[in-house]
Amino acid sequence: MKRLSTLGIAAALACMASSSMAAEPVIGLITKTETTPFFVKMKEGAQAEAKKLGAKLLSGAGKADGDNAGQVTAMENMIAAGAKTILITPSDSKAIIPAIKKARDKGVMVIALDSPTDPVDATDALFATDNYKAGVLIGQYAKAALGGKAPVIATLDLFPGHPVGAQRHNGFLQGYGLQSLDAKNNELAKPAEVVCMADSFGDRAKGQTGMENCLQKNPNINLVYTINEPAAAGAYNALKAAGKEKDVVIVSVDGGCDGVKDVAGGKIAATSQQYPLKMAAMGVAAGVEYAKTGKKVSGYVDTGVTLIAAKPVAGVDSKDTKVGIDLCWGKK
Repeated sequence: MKRLSTLGIAAALACMASSSMAAEPVIGLITKTETTPFFVKMKEGAQAEAKKLGAKLLSGAGKADGDNAGQVTAMENMIAAGAKTILITPSDSKAIIPAIKKARDKGVMVIALDSPTDPVDATDALFATDNYKAGVLIGQYAKAALGGKAPVIATLDLFPGHPVGAQRHNGFLQGYGLQSLDAKNNELAKPAEVVCMADSFGDRAKGQTGMENCLQKNPNINLVYTINEPAAAGAYNALKAAGKEKDVVIVSVDGGCDGVKDVAGGKIAATSQQYPLKMAAMGVAAGVEYAKTGKKVSGYVDTGVTLIAAKPVAGVDSKDTKVGIDLCWGKK
């Protein structure tokens, strides 16, 4: 009887331990890369929220922006590890769809962060900046900053077909008042004022090379749109090497801490700030809620955007770089 009692207690303890482990929500976060500051901040936000809410966070990424295979592998590994919610910033908005469908068919809630899938409803929800609006804001600022000069524009874009790249690019042109495309179009508009377009993949070195090539094509460029601030930094380096950095207005999107410092230092005229830490924290919270109640989030959640500029211009609402540093990427 004593042995049976001991075995019973051991079994009960094992059951309690198993229940405790089962009660811990497992949430996956898959970013485009592990090293880009934007995604580093996103991971920080997810880790902090997971710790706060008692969830286990699994993280993974592609080797570079555009590495769909790496993201598919990460998703499969997370499902095998028991993840019931996966947060993902899709590198390839179309190629990732079959993997997402498999996950959702298994009862996994999938939330896109920052970048939508194509179609958008391939995921349960999207938590992201309104990227078209972000582009509109810097387009409006750029027009005022040029002060009546005819625009001669270079665009340093992401890569062809990506929704975020298209939305920012086309929003910028719309904000400037040039011929553009709407927010649902994944093509890049090219009005006559755009004399050069280059794919930067959001990378500083590729941004510099793209800007160098654009200057060779047209040395009279006076306005540069960039997909993000690393690309903007590369563009500035190219312009400085050519002795043109004071003659060209650069505008960008992201509002990262280093990017806002470049605005304060005069390298970038203005940037639209987004909040990846907030996106990730909201995603983790939604995952925990799903684990507890079975309730899924759905649709698009706008996580906000703010124009940050060193010099205000008439008719365009902006915040200064002190505010930008205080809020960069959702930092408290």
